[in-house]
Amino acid sequence: MTKSLMIQGAGSNVGKSMLVAGLARAYVRRGLKVRPFKPQNMSNNAAVTVDGGEIGRAQALQARAAMVDPTTDMNPVLLKPESDIGAQVVVQGQRVATVKAREYTAMKADLMPAVLESFERLSTEADLVLIEGAGSPAEINLREGDIANMGFAQAADVPVVLVGDIDRGGVIAQLVGSHVVLNDADRARIKGFIINKFRGDVSLFDDGATEIANRTGWANIGVLPWFADAWKLPAEDVMDIASRQGGAFKVAVPRLSRIANFDDLDPLAAEPDISVEIIDARRPLPGDADLILIPGTKSTIADLAYFRKQGWDIDLAAHVRRGGHVLGLCGGYQMLGKQINDIDGIEGHAGQFEGLGLLDVVTDMSSQKRVELSDATYLPTGDPVRGYEIHIGSTHGADCDRAWLDLGGRQDGAASVDGRVMGCYMHGLFTSDGFRAAYLSRLGGAAGTASYDANVEATLDALADHLEHHLDLDALLEIAG
Repeated sequence: MTKSLMIQGAGSNVGKSMLVAGLARAYVRRGLKVRPFKPQNMSNNAAVTVDGGEIGRAQALQARAAMVDPTTDMNPVLLKPESDIGAQVVVQGQRVATVKAREYTAMKADLMPAVLESFERLSTEADLVLIEGAGSPAEINLREGDIANMGFAQAADVPVVLVGDIDRGGVIAQLVGSHVVLNDADRARIKGFIINKFRGDVSLFDDGATEIANRTGWANIGVLPWFADAWKLPAEDVMDIASRQGGAFKVAVPRLSRIANFDDLDPLAAEPDISVEIIDARRPLPGDADLILIPGTKSTIADLAYFRKQGWDIDLAAHVRRGGHVLGLCGGYQMLGKQINDIDGIEGHAGQFEGLGLLDVVTDMSSQKRVELSDATYLPTGDPVRGYEIHIGSTHGADCDRAWLDLGGRQDGAASVDGRVMGCYMHGLFTSDGFRAAYLSRLGGAAGTASYDANVEATLDALADHLEHHLDLDALLEIAG
């Protein structure tokens, strides 16, 4: 029979995603067929699957760790925030609605059948399903209708291991407090705990771990030291990239309010000669940037207004006058044009909206969404490029005559007459080593020769080694049984 184990956190950002990825690689190396699963995720950093849908980027990394292609069943419910109060709901890879938070609270219980259906399908093809929770089960105000944590664990009858983050402090209170507030049935479902992100001599926490075990009755699976190479893996949150400072060539990235699909930044941040700087609201775009990269966004028109509110449009124009380079990806590409037409109000209010005017193109919004994996050729050099598209709208205009990507006969992208401002719809293109080197060299930036994919694979193996050394993986398998 298929084993299953759910990794829940005593809070958000305790390291659940990375733990599941590392465990997936560790158990695959032991000869097991492993599948990752997250019932519900909230993220605009989505991945495109082989079956033509969307899932959270973290689940795509976990699938890679398990050495399988990502599928929509690995994350059957994905919430993509479009505003402070509303989000797009994606079920089994396809958009089904855009709802406000209160509406989703009433809706989520109806999604449990789809969640369980996806879980059952994964279970038929695996020896072990590793399940990631969301947030914390201690948020008991969200327990009714829950599909992300204990609601799913009870419905699917799977055991739980709870993870605490000692780096934030108060880890004993995190875990023991969770034990106190959970109801009897949910409390009994937790079989063990893990302490994550410990810095220093782990033996110094022996007494603390004993206290947690004595007060909860849960098994101590281990204390996991800080994994220093975590930054080499694709980031789930854009702020995980913010501190990556490398060489003298500076790439500045304005942090849009609905920034989406920023995995384009990971390979750049991994380059030793490149510094990637995330520019937060109320900060100017730096005058010494070599490249300003405008990333994807879940709401192009709203983020265009947000961009202007920060004064970044003035900074960007000055950057171009100084001879700087600009690259817009997907929503960022649309923003660089002369105009965005949203006649049907796809993104909210219907109308025509003035763009930043750095590319002679116009974008027409439509309800049809393109979601697909893509193979392309970088036309200036012939280098192969692999990535994906996930967007609404189409772009046309004079600068599209200088398209710089060919996707099997369909051209993508636009460039200004002097070639300093470029844009395209394709995401993930910087993971292709040849393209990355060619593009950065053209801008005067030294590009490393190491393979990005090879480095990610090596880091996943190192993470699996780390978990094998510090956690009791045999005990986890016994719990999963």
